[in-house]
Amino acid sequence: MTTAPTPDTGRKAGPRALARQRRRRSAARFWKQYRTHRAGVVGLAALTLFALIALSAPLTVGSDVDNVTDAPGGPMETPSGRFPLGTDQFGRDLLGLLIWGSRVSLLVGLLAAVLSVAIGALIGVTAGHFRGWYATVMMRITDWFLVMPTLVLAIALATVMSRSLGTIVLAIGVTTWPTTARLVRAQTLAVESRPYIERAKALGGGHWHIMSRHVLPNVMPLVLAQTTLIISTAILAEATLAFLGLGDPTVVSWGGLLQDARESGAVSAGDWWYLVPPGIAIAGVALAFTLCGRAVETVLNPRLGVAR
Repeated sequence: MTTAPTPDTGRKAGPRALARQRRRRSAARFWKQYRTHRAGVVGLAALTLFALIALSAPLTVGSDVDNVTDAPGGPMETPSGRFPLGTDQFGRDLLGLLIWGSRVSLLVGLLAAVLSVAIGALIGVTAGHFRGWYATVMMRITDWFLVMPTLVLAIALATVMSRSLGTIVLAIGVTTWPTTARLVRAQTLAVESRPYIERAKALGGGHWHIMSRHVLPNVMPLVLAQTTLIISTAILAEATLAFLGLGDPTVVSWGGLLQDARESGAVSAGDWWYLVPPGIAIAGVALAFTLCGRAVETVLNPRLGVAR
C-alpha cells in the first residue's frame, strides 16, 4: 500500500521550485535588458576574449615562457614572423609573456575587487543598520580613507609588507572600499525605512535576520554593479604597483612587463614593442570592465539614464 506524500513535503518543494523559477525569469529579464546596451555587449565580448586567452595560456604558450636561462631569441629583437611582438632584454617572447601575464593581472584585479567590495558592503550594511555611535565611528574612518590618496596608501602597505601577490591584493582591497561603503550605507538606510522592515521587527526579527534576509538582498544589485566598476580600478592599481617595482618579481604581469621595459631602457631607446602592447592590454581590460559595469548599473537602476 503506497503512502501519499505528506502536506509538509509539498509545501517545502513548492516554494523552492517557485523561487528557482523566479530566479530564472529574473536572469532572463536581466540579460534581455543588458543586450540592449551596445557598449555593455562590446565590453562583455572583450572580457570573454581576455578570459579565454588567460585560461588557455598554459596550452598556447606554456608555463616556461618566462624562463630566462633558456630564452628562444636574442635580446631586444624587433617584431618578426617568429616573434610577432619582439623579445625582451633576456630574449623571451613578448607575445607569450603578454598572454601569460594576463592570468596574474586579471586574477589580482578580481580578488582585490572582491575584497574591496566585501569590506565596503560589510561596513555599509552594519553602519546603516545599527546607526548611533557605531555608524559615526565607521563613517569617520570611511571619510578618512576617502580623503587620503588611494595609491599612496597602497604603496605604503606594499612597501612595509612582503612582495607577493597576496600583498598586492590586500593593499588594493583595503584602500578602495570607502566608495562602496558610502553607497551601500545610503541604500541600507533607504531599505530600512520601508514598512516591511518595521513589520519584520515587530514580529521579532533580530539584527542578523533583518540584515541577511531583507537588507542584503536589496543592496546586492548595487554591490554587483560596484564590483564590476572596481575591477578596472584594481587592475590599474596592480599595474601601477608592479610598474613601481612593488609587485612579486617572480611572476609575470602586465605592470611587471612595463617595469622591465623601463629598467631595460626601452623608453629612451624607442623600443615601442616592449611598452605599447602591455599598456594597450591594461587599458583594454579596464575599459571593458567599465563598459560592463555601466551597463549592469543602468539595467539594475534604470533611473540613471545612462546612454546606450
